[in-house]
Amino acid sequence: MDLNLVGKTAWVCGSTQGMGLAIAQQLAEQGATVVLLARNADKLATVVKTLSASAGQSHQTITADFAHPEDLKSAVENHLASFPEVHILVNNTGGPAPGLAKDADVSAFQAAFNQHLICNQVLAQAAIPSMQQAQFGRIINVISTSVKQPLPNLGVSNTVRGAVASWAKTLANELGPFNITVNNVLPGATETNRLSAIFENKANKTGLTVEKVIEHEKAIIPMRRFGTPQEFANVVGFLASPAAAYINGVNIPVDGGRTACL
Repeated sequence: MDLNLVGKTAWVCGSTQGMGLAIAQQLAEQGATVVLLARNADKLATVVKTLSASAGQSHQTITADFAHPEDLKSAVENHLASFPEVHILVNNTGGPAPGLAKDADVSAFQAAFNQHLICNQVLAQAAIPSMQQAQFGRIINVISTSVKQPLPNLGVSNTVRGAVASWAKTLANELGPFNITVNNVLPGATETNRLSAIFENKANKTGLTVEKVIEHEKAIIPMRRFGTPQEFANVVGFLASPAAAYINGVNIPVDGGRTACL
C-alpha cells in the first residue's frame, strides 16, 4: 500500500491542537511538507518545530483568523507567491458553541458559515490550480457525524456541517477529472478540548456531574470508549495518500460505531 507523501505539500487548518495537530504530525511522518494554518502565531511557531522532518521537508506556517475570510484569502495568496505548490488541503475548524437551533441568534449562523463553508471555499480556490497542474489533489474536510444524524444541542453546528458536506460532494464531482478527490471525515466523540466543553455544557444543563455525562456517552458507543486524535489522523493520512486515489465524494465516520445509520 502506497502511503508515501514525499514531494507533496499539505495545508492543515486548525493544526496547533487536537485532531488538527495529530493530522499535521501524521502527514509529516508520511513525508509531506506541512503548512500549518491557525490564528495564533506563537503556537504555530512552537508546533512547527515538533514536526518530523527528513530531507526535502520544509514545514511552514500561515497565520490567519478564520473569523475573517478576507484576511485568510490575503494570507494564503501571500504564501502562494513564495510557495506555489499545494497537493493536500485539510479543512479543519473548531465547531460552533453548543445550543439549540431555535435559540441561536442569526449572527451565530452567519459566523459559523463564514468560518467553515466560506473559508473552505477560499482555501480550495487557492489550492485547486496547483492540484490541477500536478494532476494530484486531496481535499479532506473534517466535519461531523451530524451530517448523517443531527446531534442534540448542536443546532448551529448541525446546520453548517451539512452545508459543508453538500459543498464537498459537489466539488468532488467537479474535480474528479483532474485526479483531485474531495472527501469528508466525520469524527465522533474524540478526546479533545471541544469534547470536554460539550460535556461540561451538558452537565450544566442536566444537573448531572461531568463524570456521569462521560459514563453515559461511552455507554452509547459500541466500542465503549472515546477515540483518540491519532486514530482520526490515521484515516486522514490514508485519504491523503496515493492509496486512496479512487475514494471520492464520501463521508467516512470515525466514531466507534456510534452513528445509527450506514
